[in-house]
Amino acid sequence: MANQTEIDILAKILWDYGLMHHQLEKADTIIVFGSYNPIVANRATEIFKEGWAPIIVFSGNRSDSTLTWDKTEAQTMADVAVSLGVPKDKILIESEAKNSGENVRFSKALLAKHDIHPKKIIAIQKPYAERRAYVTVKAQWPEVNVVVTSPQLSYEEYMQMSPKDKNGSISTIVGDLQRIKEYATKGFQIPQEIPDDVWSAYEQLVKLGFDKSLV
Repeated sequence: MANQTEIDILAKILWDYGLMHHQLEKADTIIVFGSYNPIVANRATEIFKEGWAPIIVFSGNRSDSTLTWDKTEAQTMADVAVSLGVPKDKILIESEAKNSGENVRFSKALLAKHDIHPKKIIAIQKPYAERRAYVTVKAQWPEVNVVVTSPQLSYEEYMQMSPKDKNGSISTIVGDLQRIKEYATKGFQIPQEIPDDVWSAYEQLVKLGFDKSLV
């Protein structure tokens, strides 16, 4: 059995692969993917207040991780943003999406309903899920330009504040890597090259029992 240091080294390989390292650019709207970790709303608030985009869409129903929440993920994150000073009239709430593809499609439809047709968006996810957000947008909304960002946290910082315990968080990162490979074959996302060291780290973590979020 690997020790915690060895497990962290493997998990950080997947974490680093998930990051896109995009530079922020002015955009027409911010779209926040549903999440069990409301900290993504903090990042959306930062970007909004800095003037990178004039409106925020929070998207997400409930998932297995948030079934016990009183409100949907979208409404919960919107409440965080309002508490941090984002005006309610600068927020749109999409509370039906149950996966990343629906986050994109339903947000696009909601914006169109409000006669908003963005040419560029900023998508926000958890750090390790930046790449998944990017490839999903590129597949589901190919005509829009997208910049992806996330809470500016290191692996170690994120693990200390994640609502899930460390094993659960690592399992989620493992599951995201699997989806980057599997969902491309279904057309849900555009394909991505997965380096050998990343896939090897994934396989080792699965063998070590971090398989709770696999499809």
